[in-house]
Amino acid sequence: MKPIRLLLTLTGLFLFALQPVRAQSESRLAIIQTIDGPITPATQEYLSRGIKVAHQRAAEVLIVQLNTPGGGIDAMNRMVQDMRASRVPIVVYVAPRGAWAGSAGTVITLAGHAAAMAPETAIGAASPVGAQGEDLPTTEQTKVTEILKATVRSLAARRGAEAIKLAEDTIEKARAVSADEALQVGLVDFIAADLPDLLKQLDGFNIETVNGPRALQTAAATVEYLPMTLIEQLLLMLTNPNFVFLLLSIGVQAIFIELSSPGGWVAGFIGAVCLALAAYGLGVLPVNWFGLFFLVIAFVLFIADIKAPTHGALTLAGIGSFIVGALVLFNSPGTPQFQRVSLPLVILVAIISGILFAIIIGFALRAQKRPIVTGQEGMRGATGIARTNIDPTGQVQAAGELWTAEAVEGCGKIRKGEKVEVVKVEGVRLKVRPRTQR
Repeated sequence: MKPIRLLLTLTGLFLFALQPVRAQSESRLAIIQTIDGPITPATQEYLSRGIKVAHQRAAEVLIVQLNTPGGGIDAMNRMVQDMRASRVPIVVYVAPRGAWAGSAGTVITLAGHAAAMAPETAIGAASPVGAQGEDLPTTEQTKVTEILKATVRSLAARRGAEAIKLAEDTIEKARAVSADEALQVGLVDFIAADLPDLLKQLDGFNIETVNGPRALQTAAATVEYLPMTLIEQLLLMLTNPNFVFLLLSIGVQAIFIELSSPGGWVAGFIGAVCLALAAYGLGVLPVNWFGLFFLVIAFVLFIADIKAPTHGALTLAGIGSFIVGALVLFNSPGTPQFQRVSLPLVILVAIISGILFAIIIGFALRAQKRPIVTGQEGMRGATGIARTNIDPTGQVQAAGELWTAEAVEGCGKIRKGEKVEVVKVEGVRLKVRPRTQR
């Protein structure tokens, strides 16, 4: 019996030792995602991945920290659909202080199973605009507005009549309110100073997902941040108008350099990659494609001024066309401010592009005009040493090779060891003369 008792005792001690580990493994998990910037397809993919990770990890809650001026309606709708279909509770937290859930961000905030705001934040101004940032035609404006109002009414239904009215006003009247005002009418559930405060307030809060109602348990939750992947960060950068503008400028310039001085591949490769990346950004951003015409004209003027010099007049015209093209492309009337390219950046890049383009193309053209330095043509004017007396023929060491040489008429005999200059190449024979003779 003693061996059995000893075995039971050891087993009990082993199980007791495992208890802290087991308790730690069963602790609740709160996954944090941060969306800081416009709502784009890259943002939607990031949120979709976060929801999948939260499901796989059986997280207690997914907290989306939001700070956005708005973005595309299509991306917003996909995000709302993903959030409402999530089995893991999603809490949208408008933070940090000074953040704003503007335009599409308002609808995304309401789509969360719970919503919170940090002090000194704002929400609202969700009136729809066109793909170029312009006001929509009356009929289309009415349709889109009514659809968005119906969406926010359904999302805010549990929050009461005042919250629904405010949500509709953010769409119809572009109304924006502070965190305190939003909490007062029930548009959001909490005002939280930071994430620990939010987790504390969420503990015991009742929410309802597609799996039914449940109470959150977040008081002792383990916090784990889920950053963007490298690809998601790149796609997000490609929705930054300043970055897209730089890619477009480099790409067009590199392609023109390749066309002006063919034979290499580096400029062409760089240009193709930059233009491919820029094309993605231009497909997402609200742009006026007519601006590309002025950008192409600008580089044509740069080339024309090099090949037919006008003392810089065409280069100045090219710089002006470049600036106009960039502003038409990115800064057309009605484009939201956060989707506009920086004017100082445009001017700086235009000047630098004009100067660099002139320097690079100038070097290429001068290289094309240089005399041939290889083969028979390259031998003309070369120097060598007579390996034998040349009277009138002999042998010459030139360009690392031994040649049969013939003295030109009238130069007389050339002695062995004397320096010679190649005057002409006739097949495999050189016509030479003494190096000192001109």
